[in-house]
Amino acid sequence: MDLLLTSVIALVALALLFDFTNGFHDAANSVGTVVATRVMSVRQAVVFSAACNFAAFLVVGTAVANTVAKVVKPGEDSIAVVFAALVAAVGWNYLTWWVGLPSSSSHAIIGGLVGAGLAAGGVAAISWDAVEKAVIAIFLSPAVAFGVAVLATGLVVVIQKIAHWSDDAGGFKGLQVVSAAAVSFGHGANDAQKTMGVIAALLAGAGYLEVKADGSLPVPTWVALCAYTAIALGTAWGGWRIIETMGLRLTSLNARTGAAANIGATTAIFGATALGVPISTTHAAASSVLGAGTAARRGANWGIVGQMSLAWVVTIPTTAAVGYALYEATRLPPAAAWAVLVPVLLAAVVAIVLAMRNSLGAHELAEKVAQGPATPVSAQAAPNRAPLAATTPGAGQV
Repeated sequence: MDLLLTSVIALVALALLFDFTNGFHDAANSVGTVVATRVMSVRQAVVFSAACNFAAFLVVGTAVANTVAKVVKPGEDSIAVVFAALVAAVGWNYLTWWVGLPSSSSHAIIGGLVGAGLAAGGVAAISWDAVEKAVIAIFLSPAVAFGVAVLATGLVVVIQKIAHWSDDAGGFKGLQVVSAAAVSFGHGANDAQKTMGVIAALLAGAGYLEVKADGSLPVPTWVALCAYTAIALGTAWGGWRIIETMGLRLTSLNARTGAAANIGATTAIFGATALGVPISTTHAAASSVLGAGTAARRGANWGIVGQMSLAWVVTIPTTAAVGYALYEATRLPPAAAWAVLVPVLLAAVVAIVLAMRNSLGAHELAEKVAQGPATPVSAQAAPNRAPLAATTPGAGQV
């Protein structure tokens, strides 16, 4: 086996590791609401979401994959570029997961590709049209998700009045399960394609895949199958700390507002996927949760929102800087490159292992769910607000 093929196989494995981190990092996007409202247990929710993630393999095309694959222009997407971009993105995913902060895996990989591409070939190496799509989505997708969630909250209130349902009625729980399935399907459809795009760009750069005349890349079936499998496994593994943030710390949810939040996220994610835009499903899901909570006057933890917004702003610049630096390290003489990269990678592995050993587990999250959500900051500041309608406990087992 020659060195080129060995390098490609290693980077495909690294890309699938990124996909796996995407799964557990973004699992909260689709299961945070059903866990918080106890419609499903924490274990049931992630397995359910993982199955819906993988189902997208049978239906969805490769428009998003081609957008990501074109971030770095053909001829500049070398093995070193892909390596630097993936290490930057995986590192960012683990860091933000460890602190329980919802951030964008999509923007992490795009930032890594931009930074490494700039180091490899300068400004001309980047397809700025593809980057522009992602940057526009940073602002547009949260706005769409928030707005749709507000409208959906009004719709479910009308349904509640007509049907005389409580906030946690079985009808709302059923709608929440269906809408959570749609969010999970959309997450798989959009996010798995990002890994597919990275692997396709890698194969094309190594000469194993031919770029079509129109500039698009044919994504092999085995690449799609591996990508959807990796993201589903990551989701099933569970990102409990971020699920806690999304479901319990942003606002106080019930089945009614949880369903409305999922409707907002689904609208933004499906619309972006149809347009081939690598949207941040995290941005869409978190904004829809806030939209539903705000519209229902259930308060919001604006401290968490501020931290989350900061992470959204700095994700692309940070991963771009790390990708740039890592690519530059690969250009050093071999002895110097190994001296720089090996300690960095070993330190990263040790940090990941320690973080995973000390992370929030499924059992601890189930206990937190049983205790109920933390009171949002805005709710604490308004003790004289009229009480919300009485709610009944969720029937889901935790």
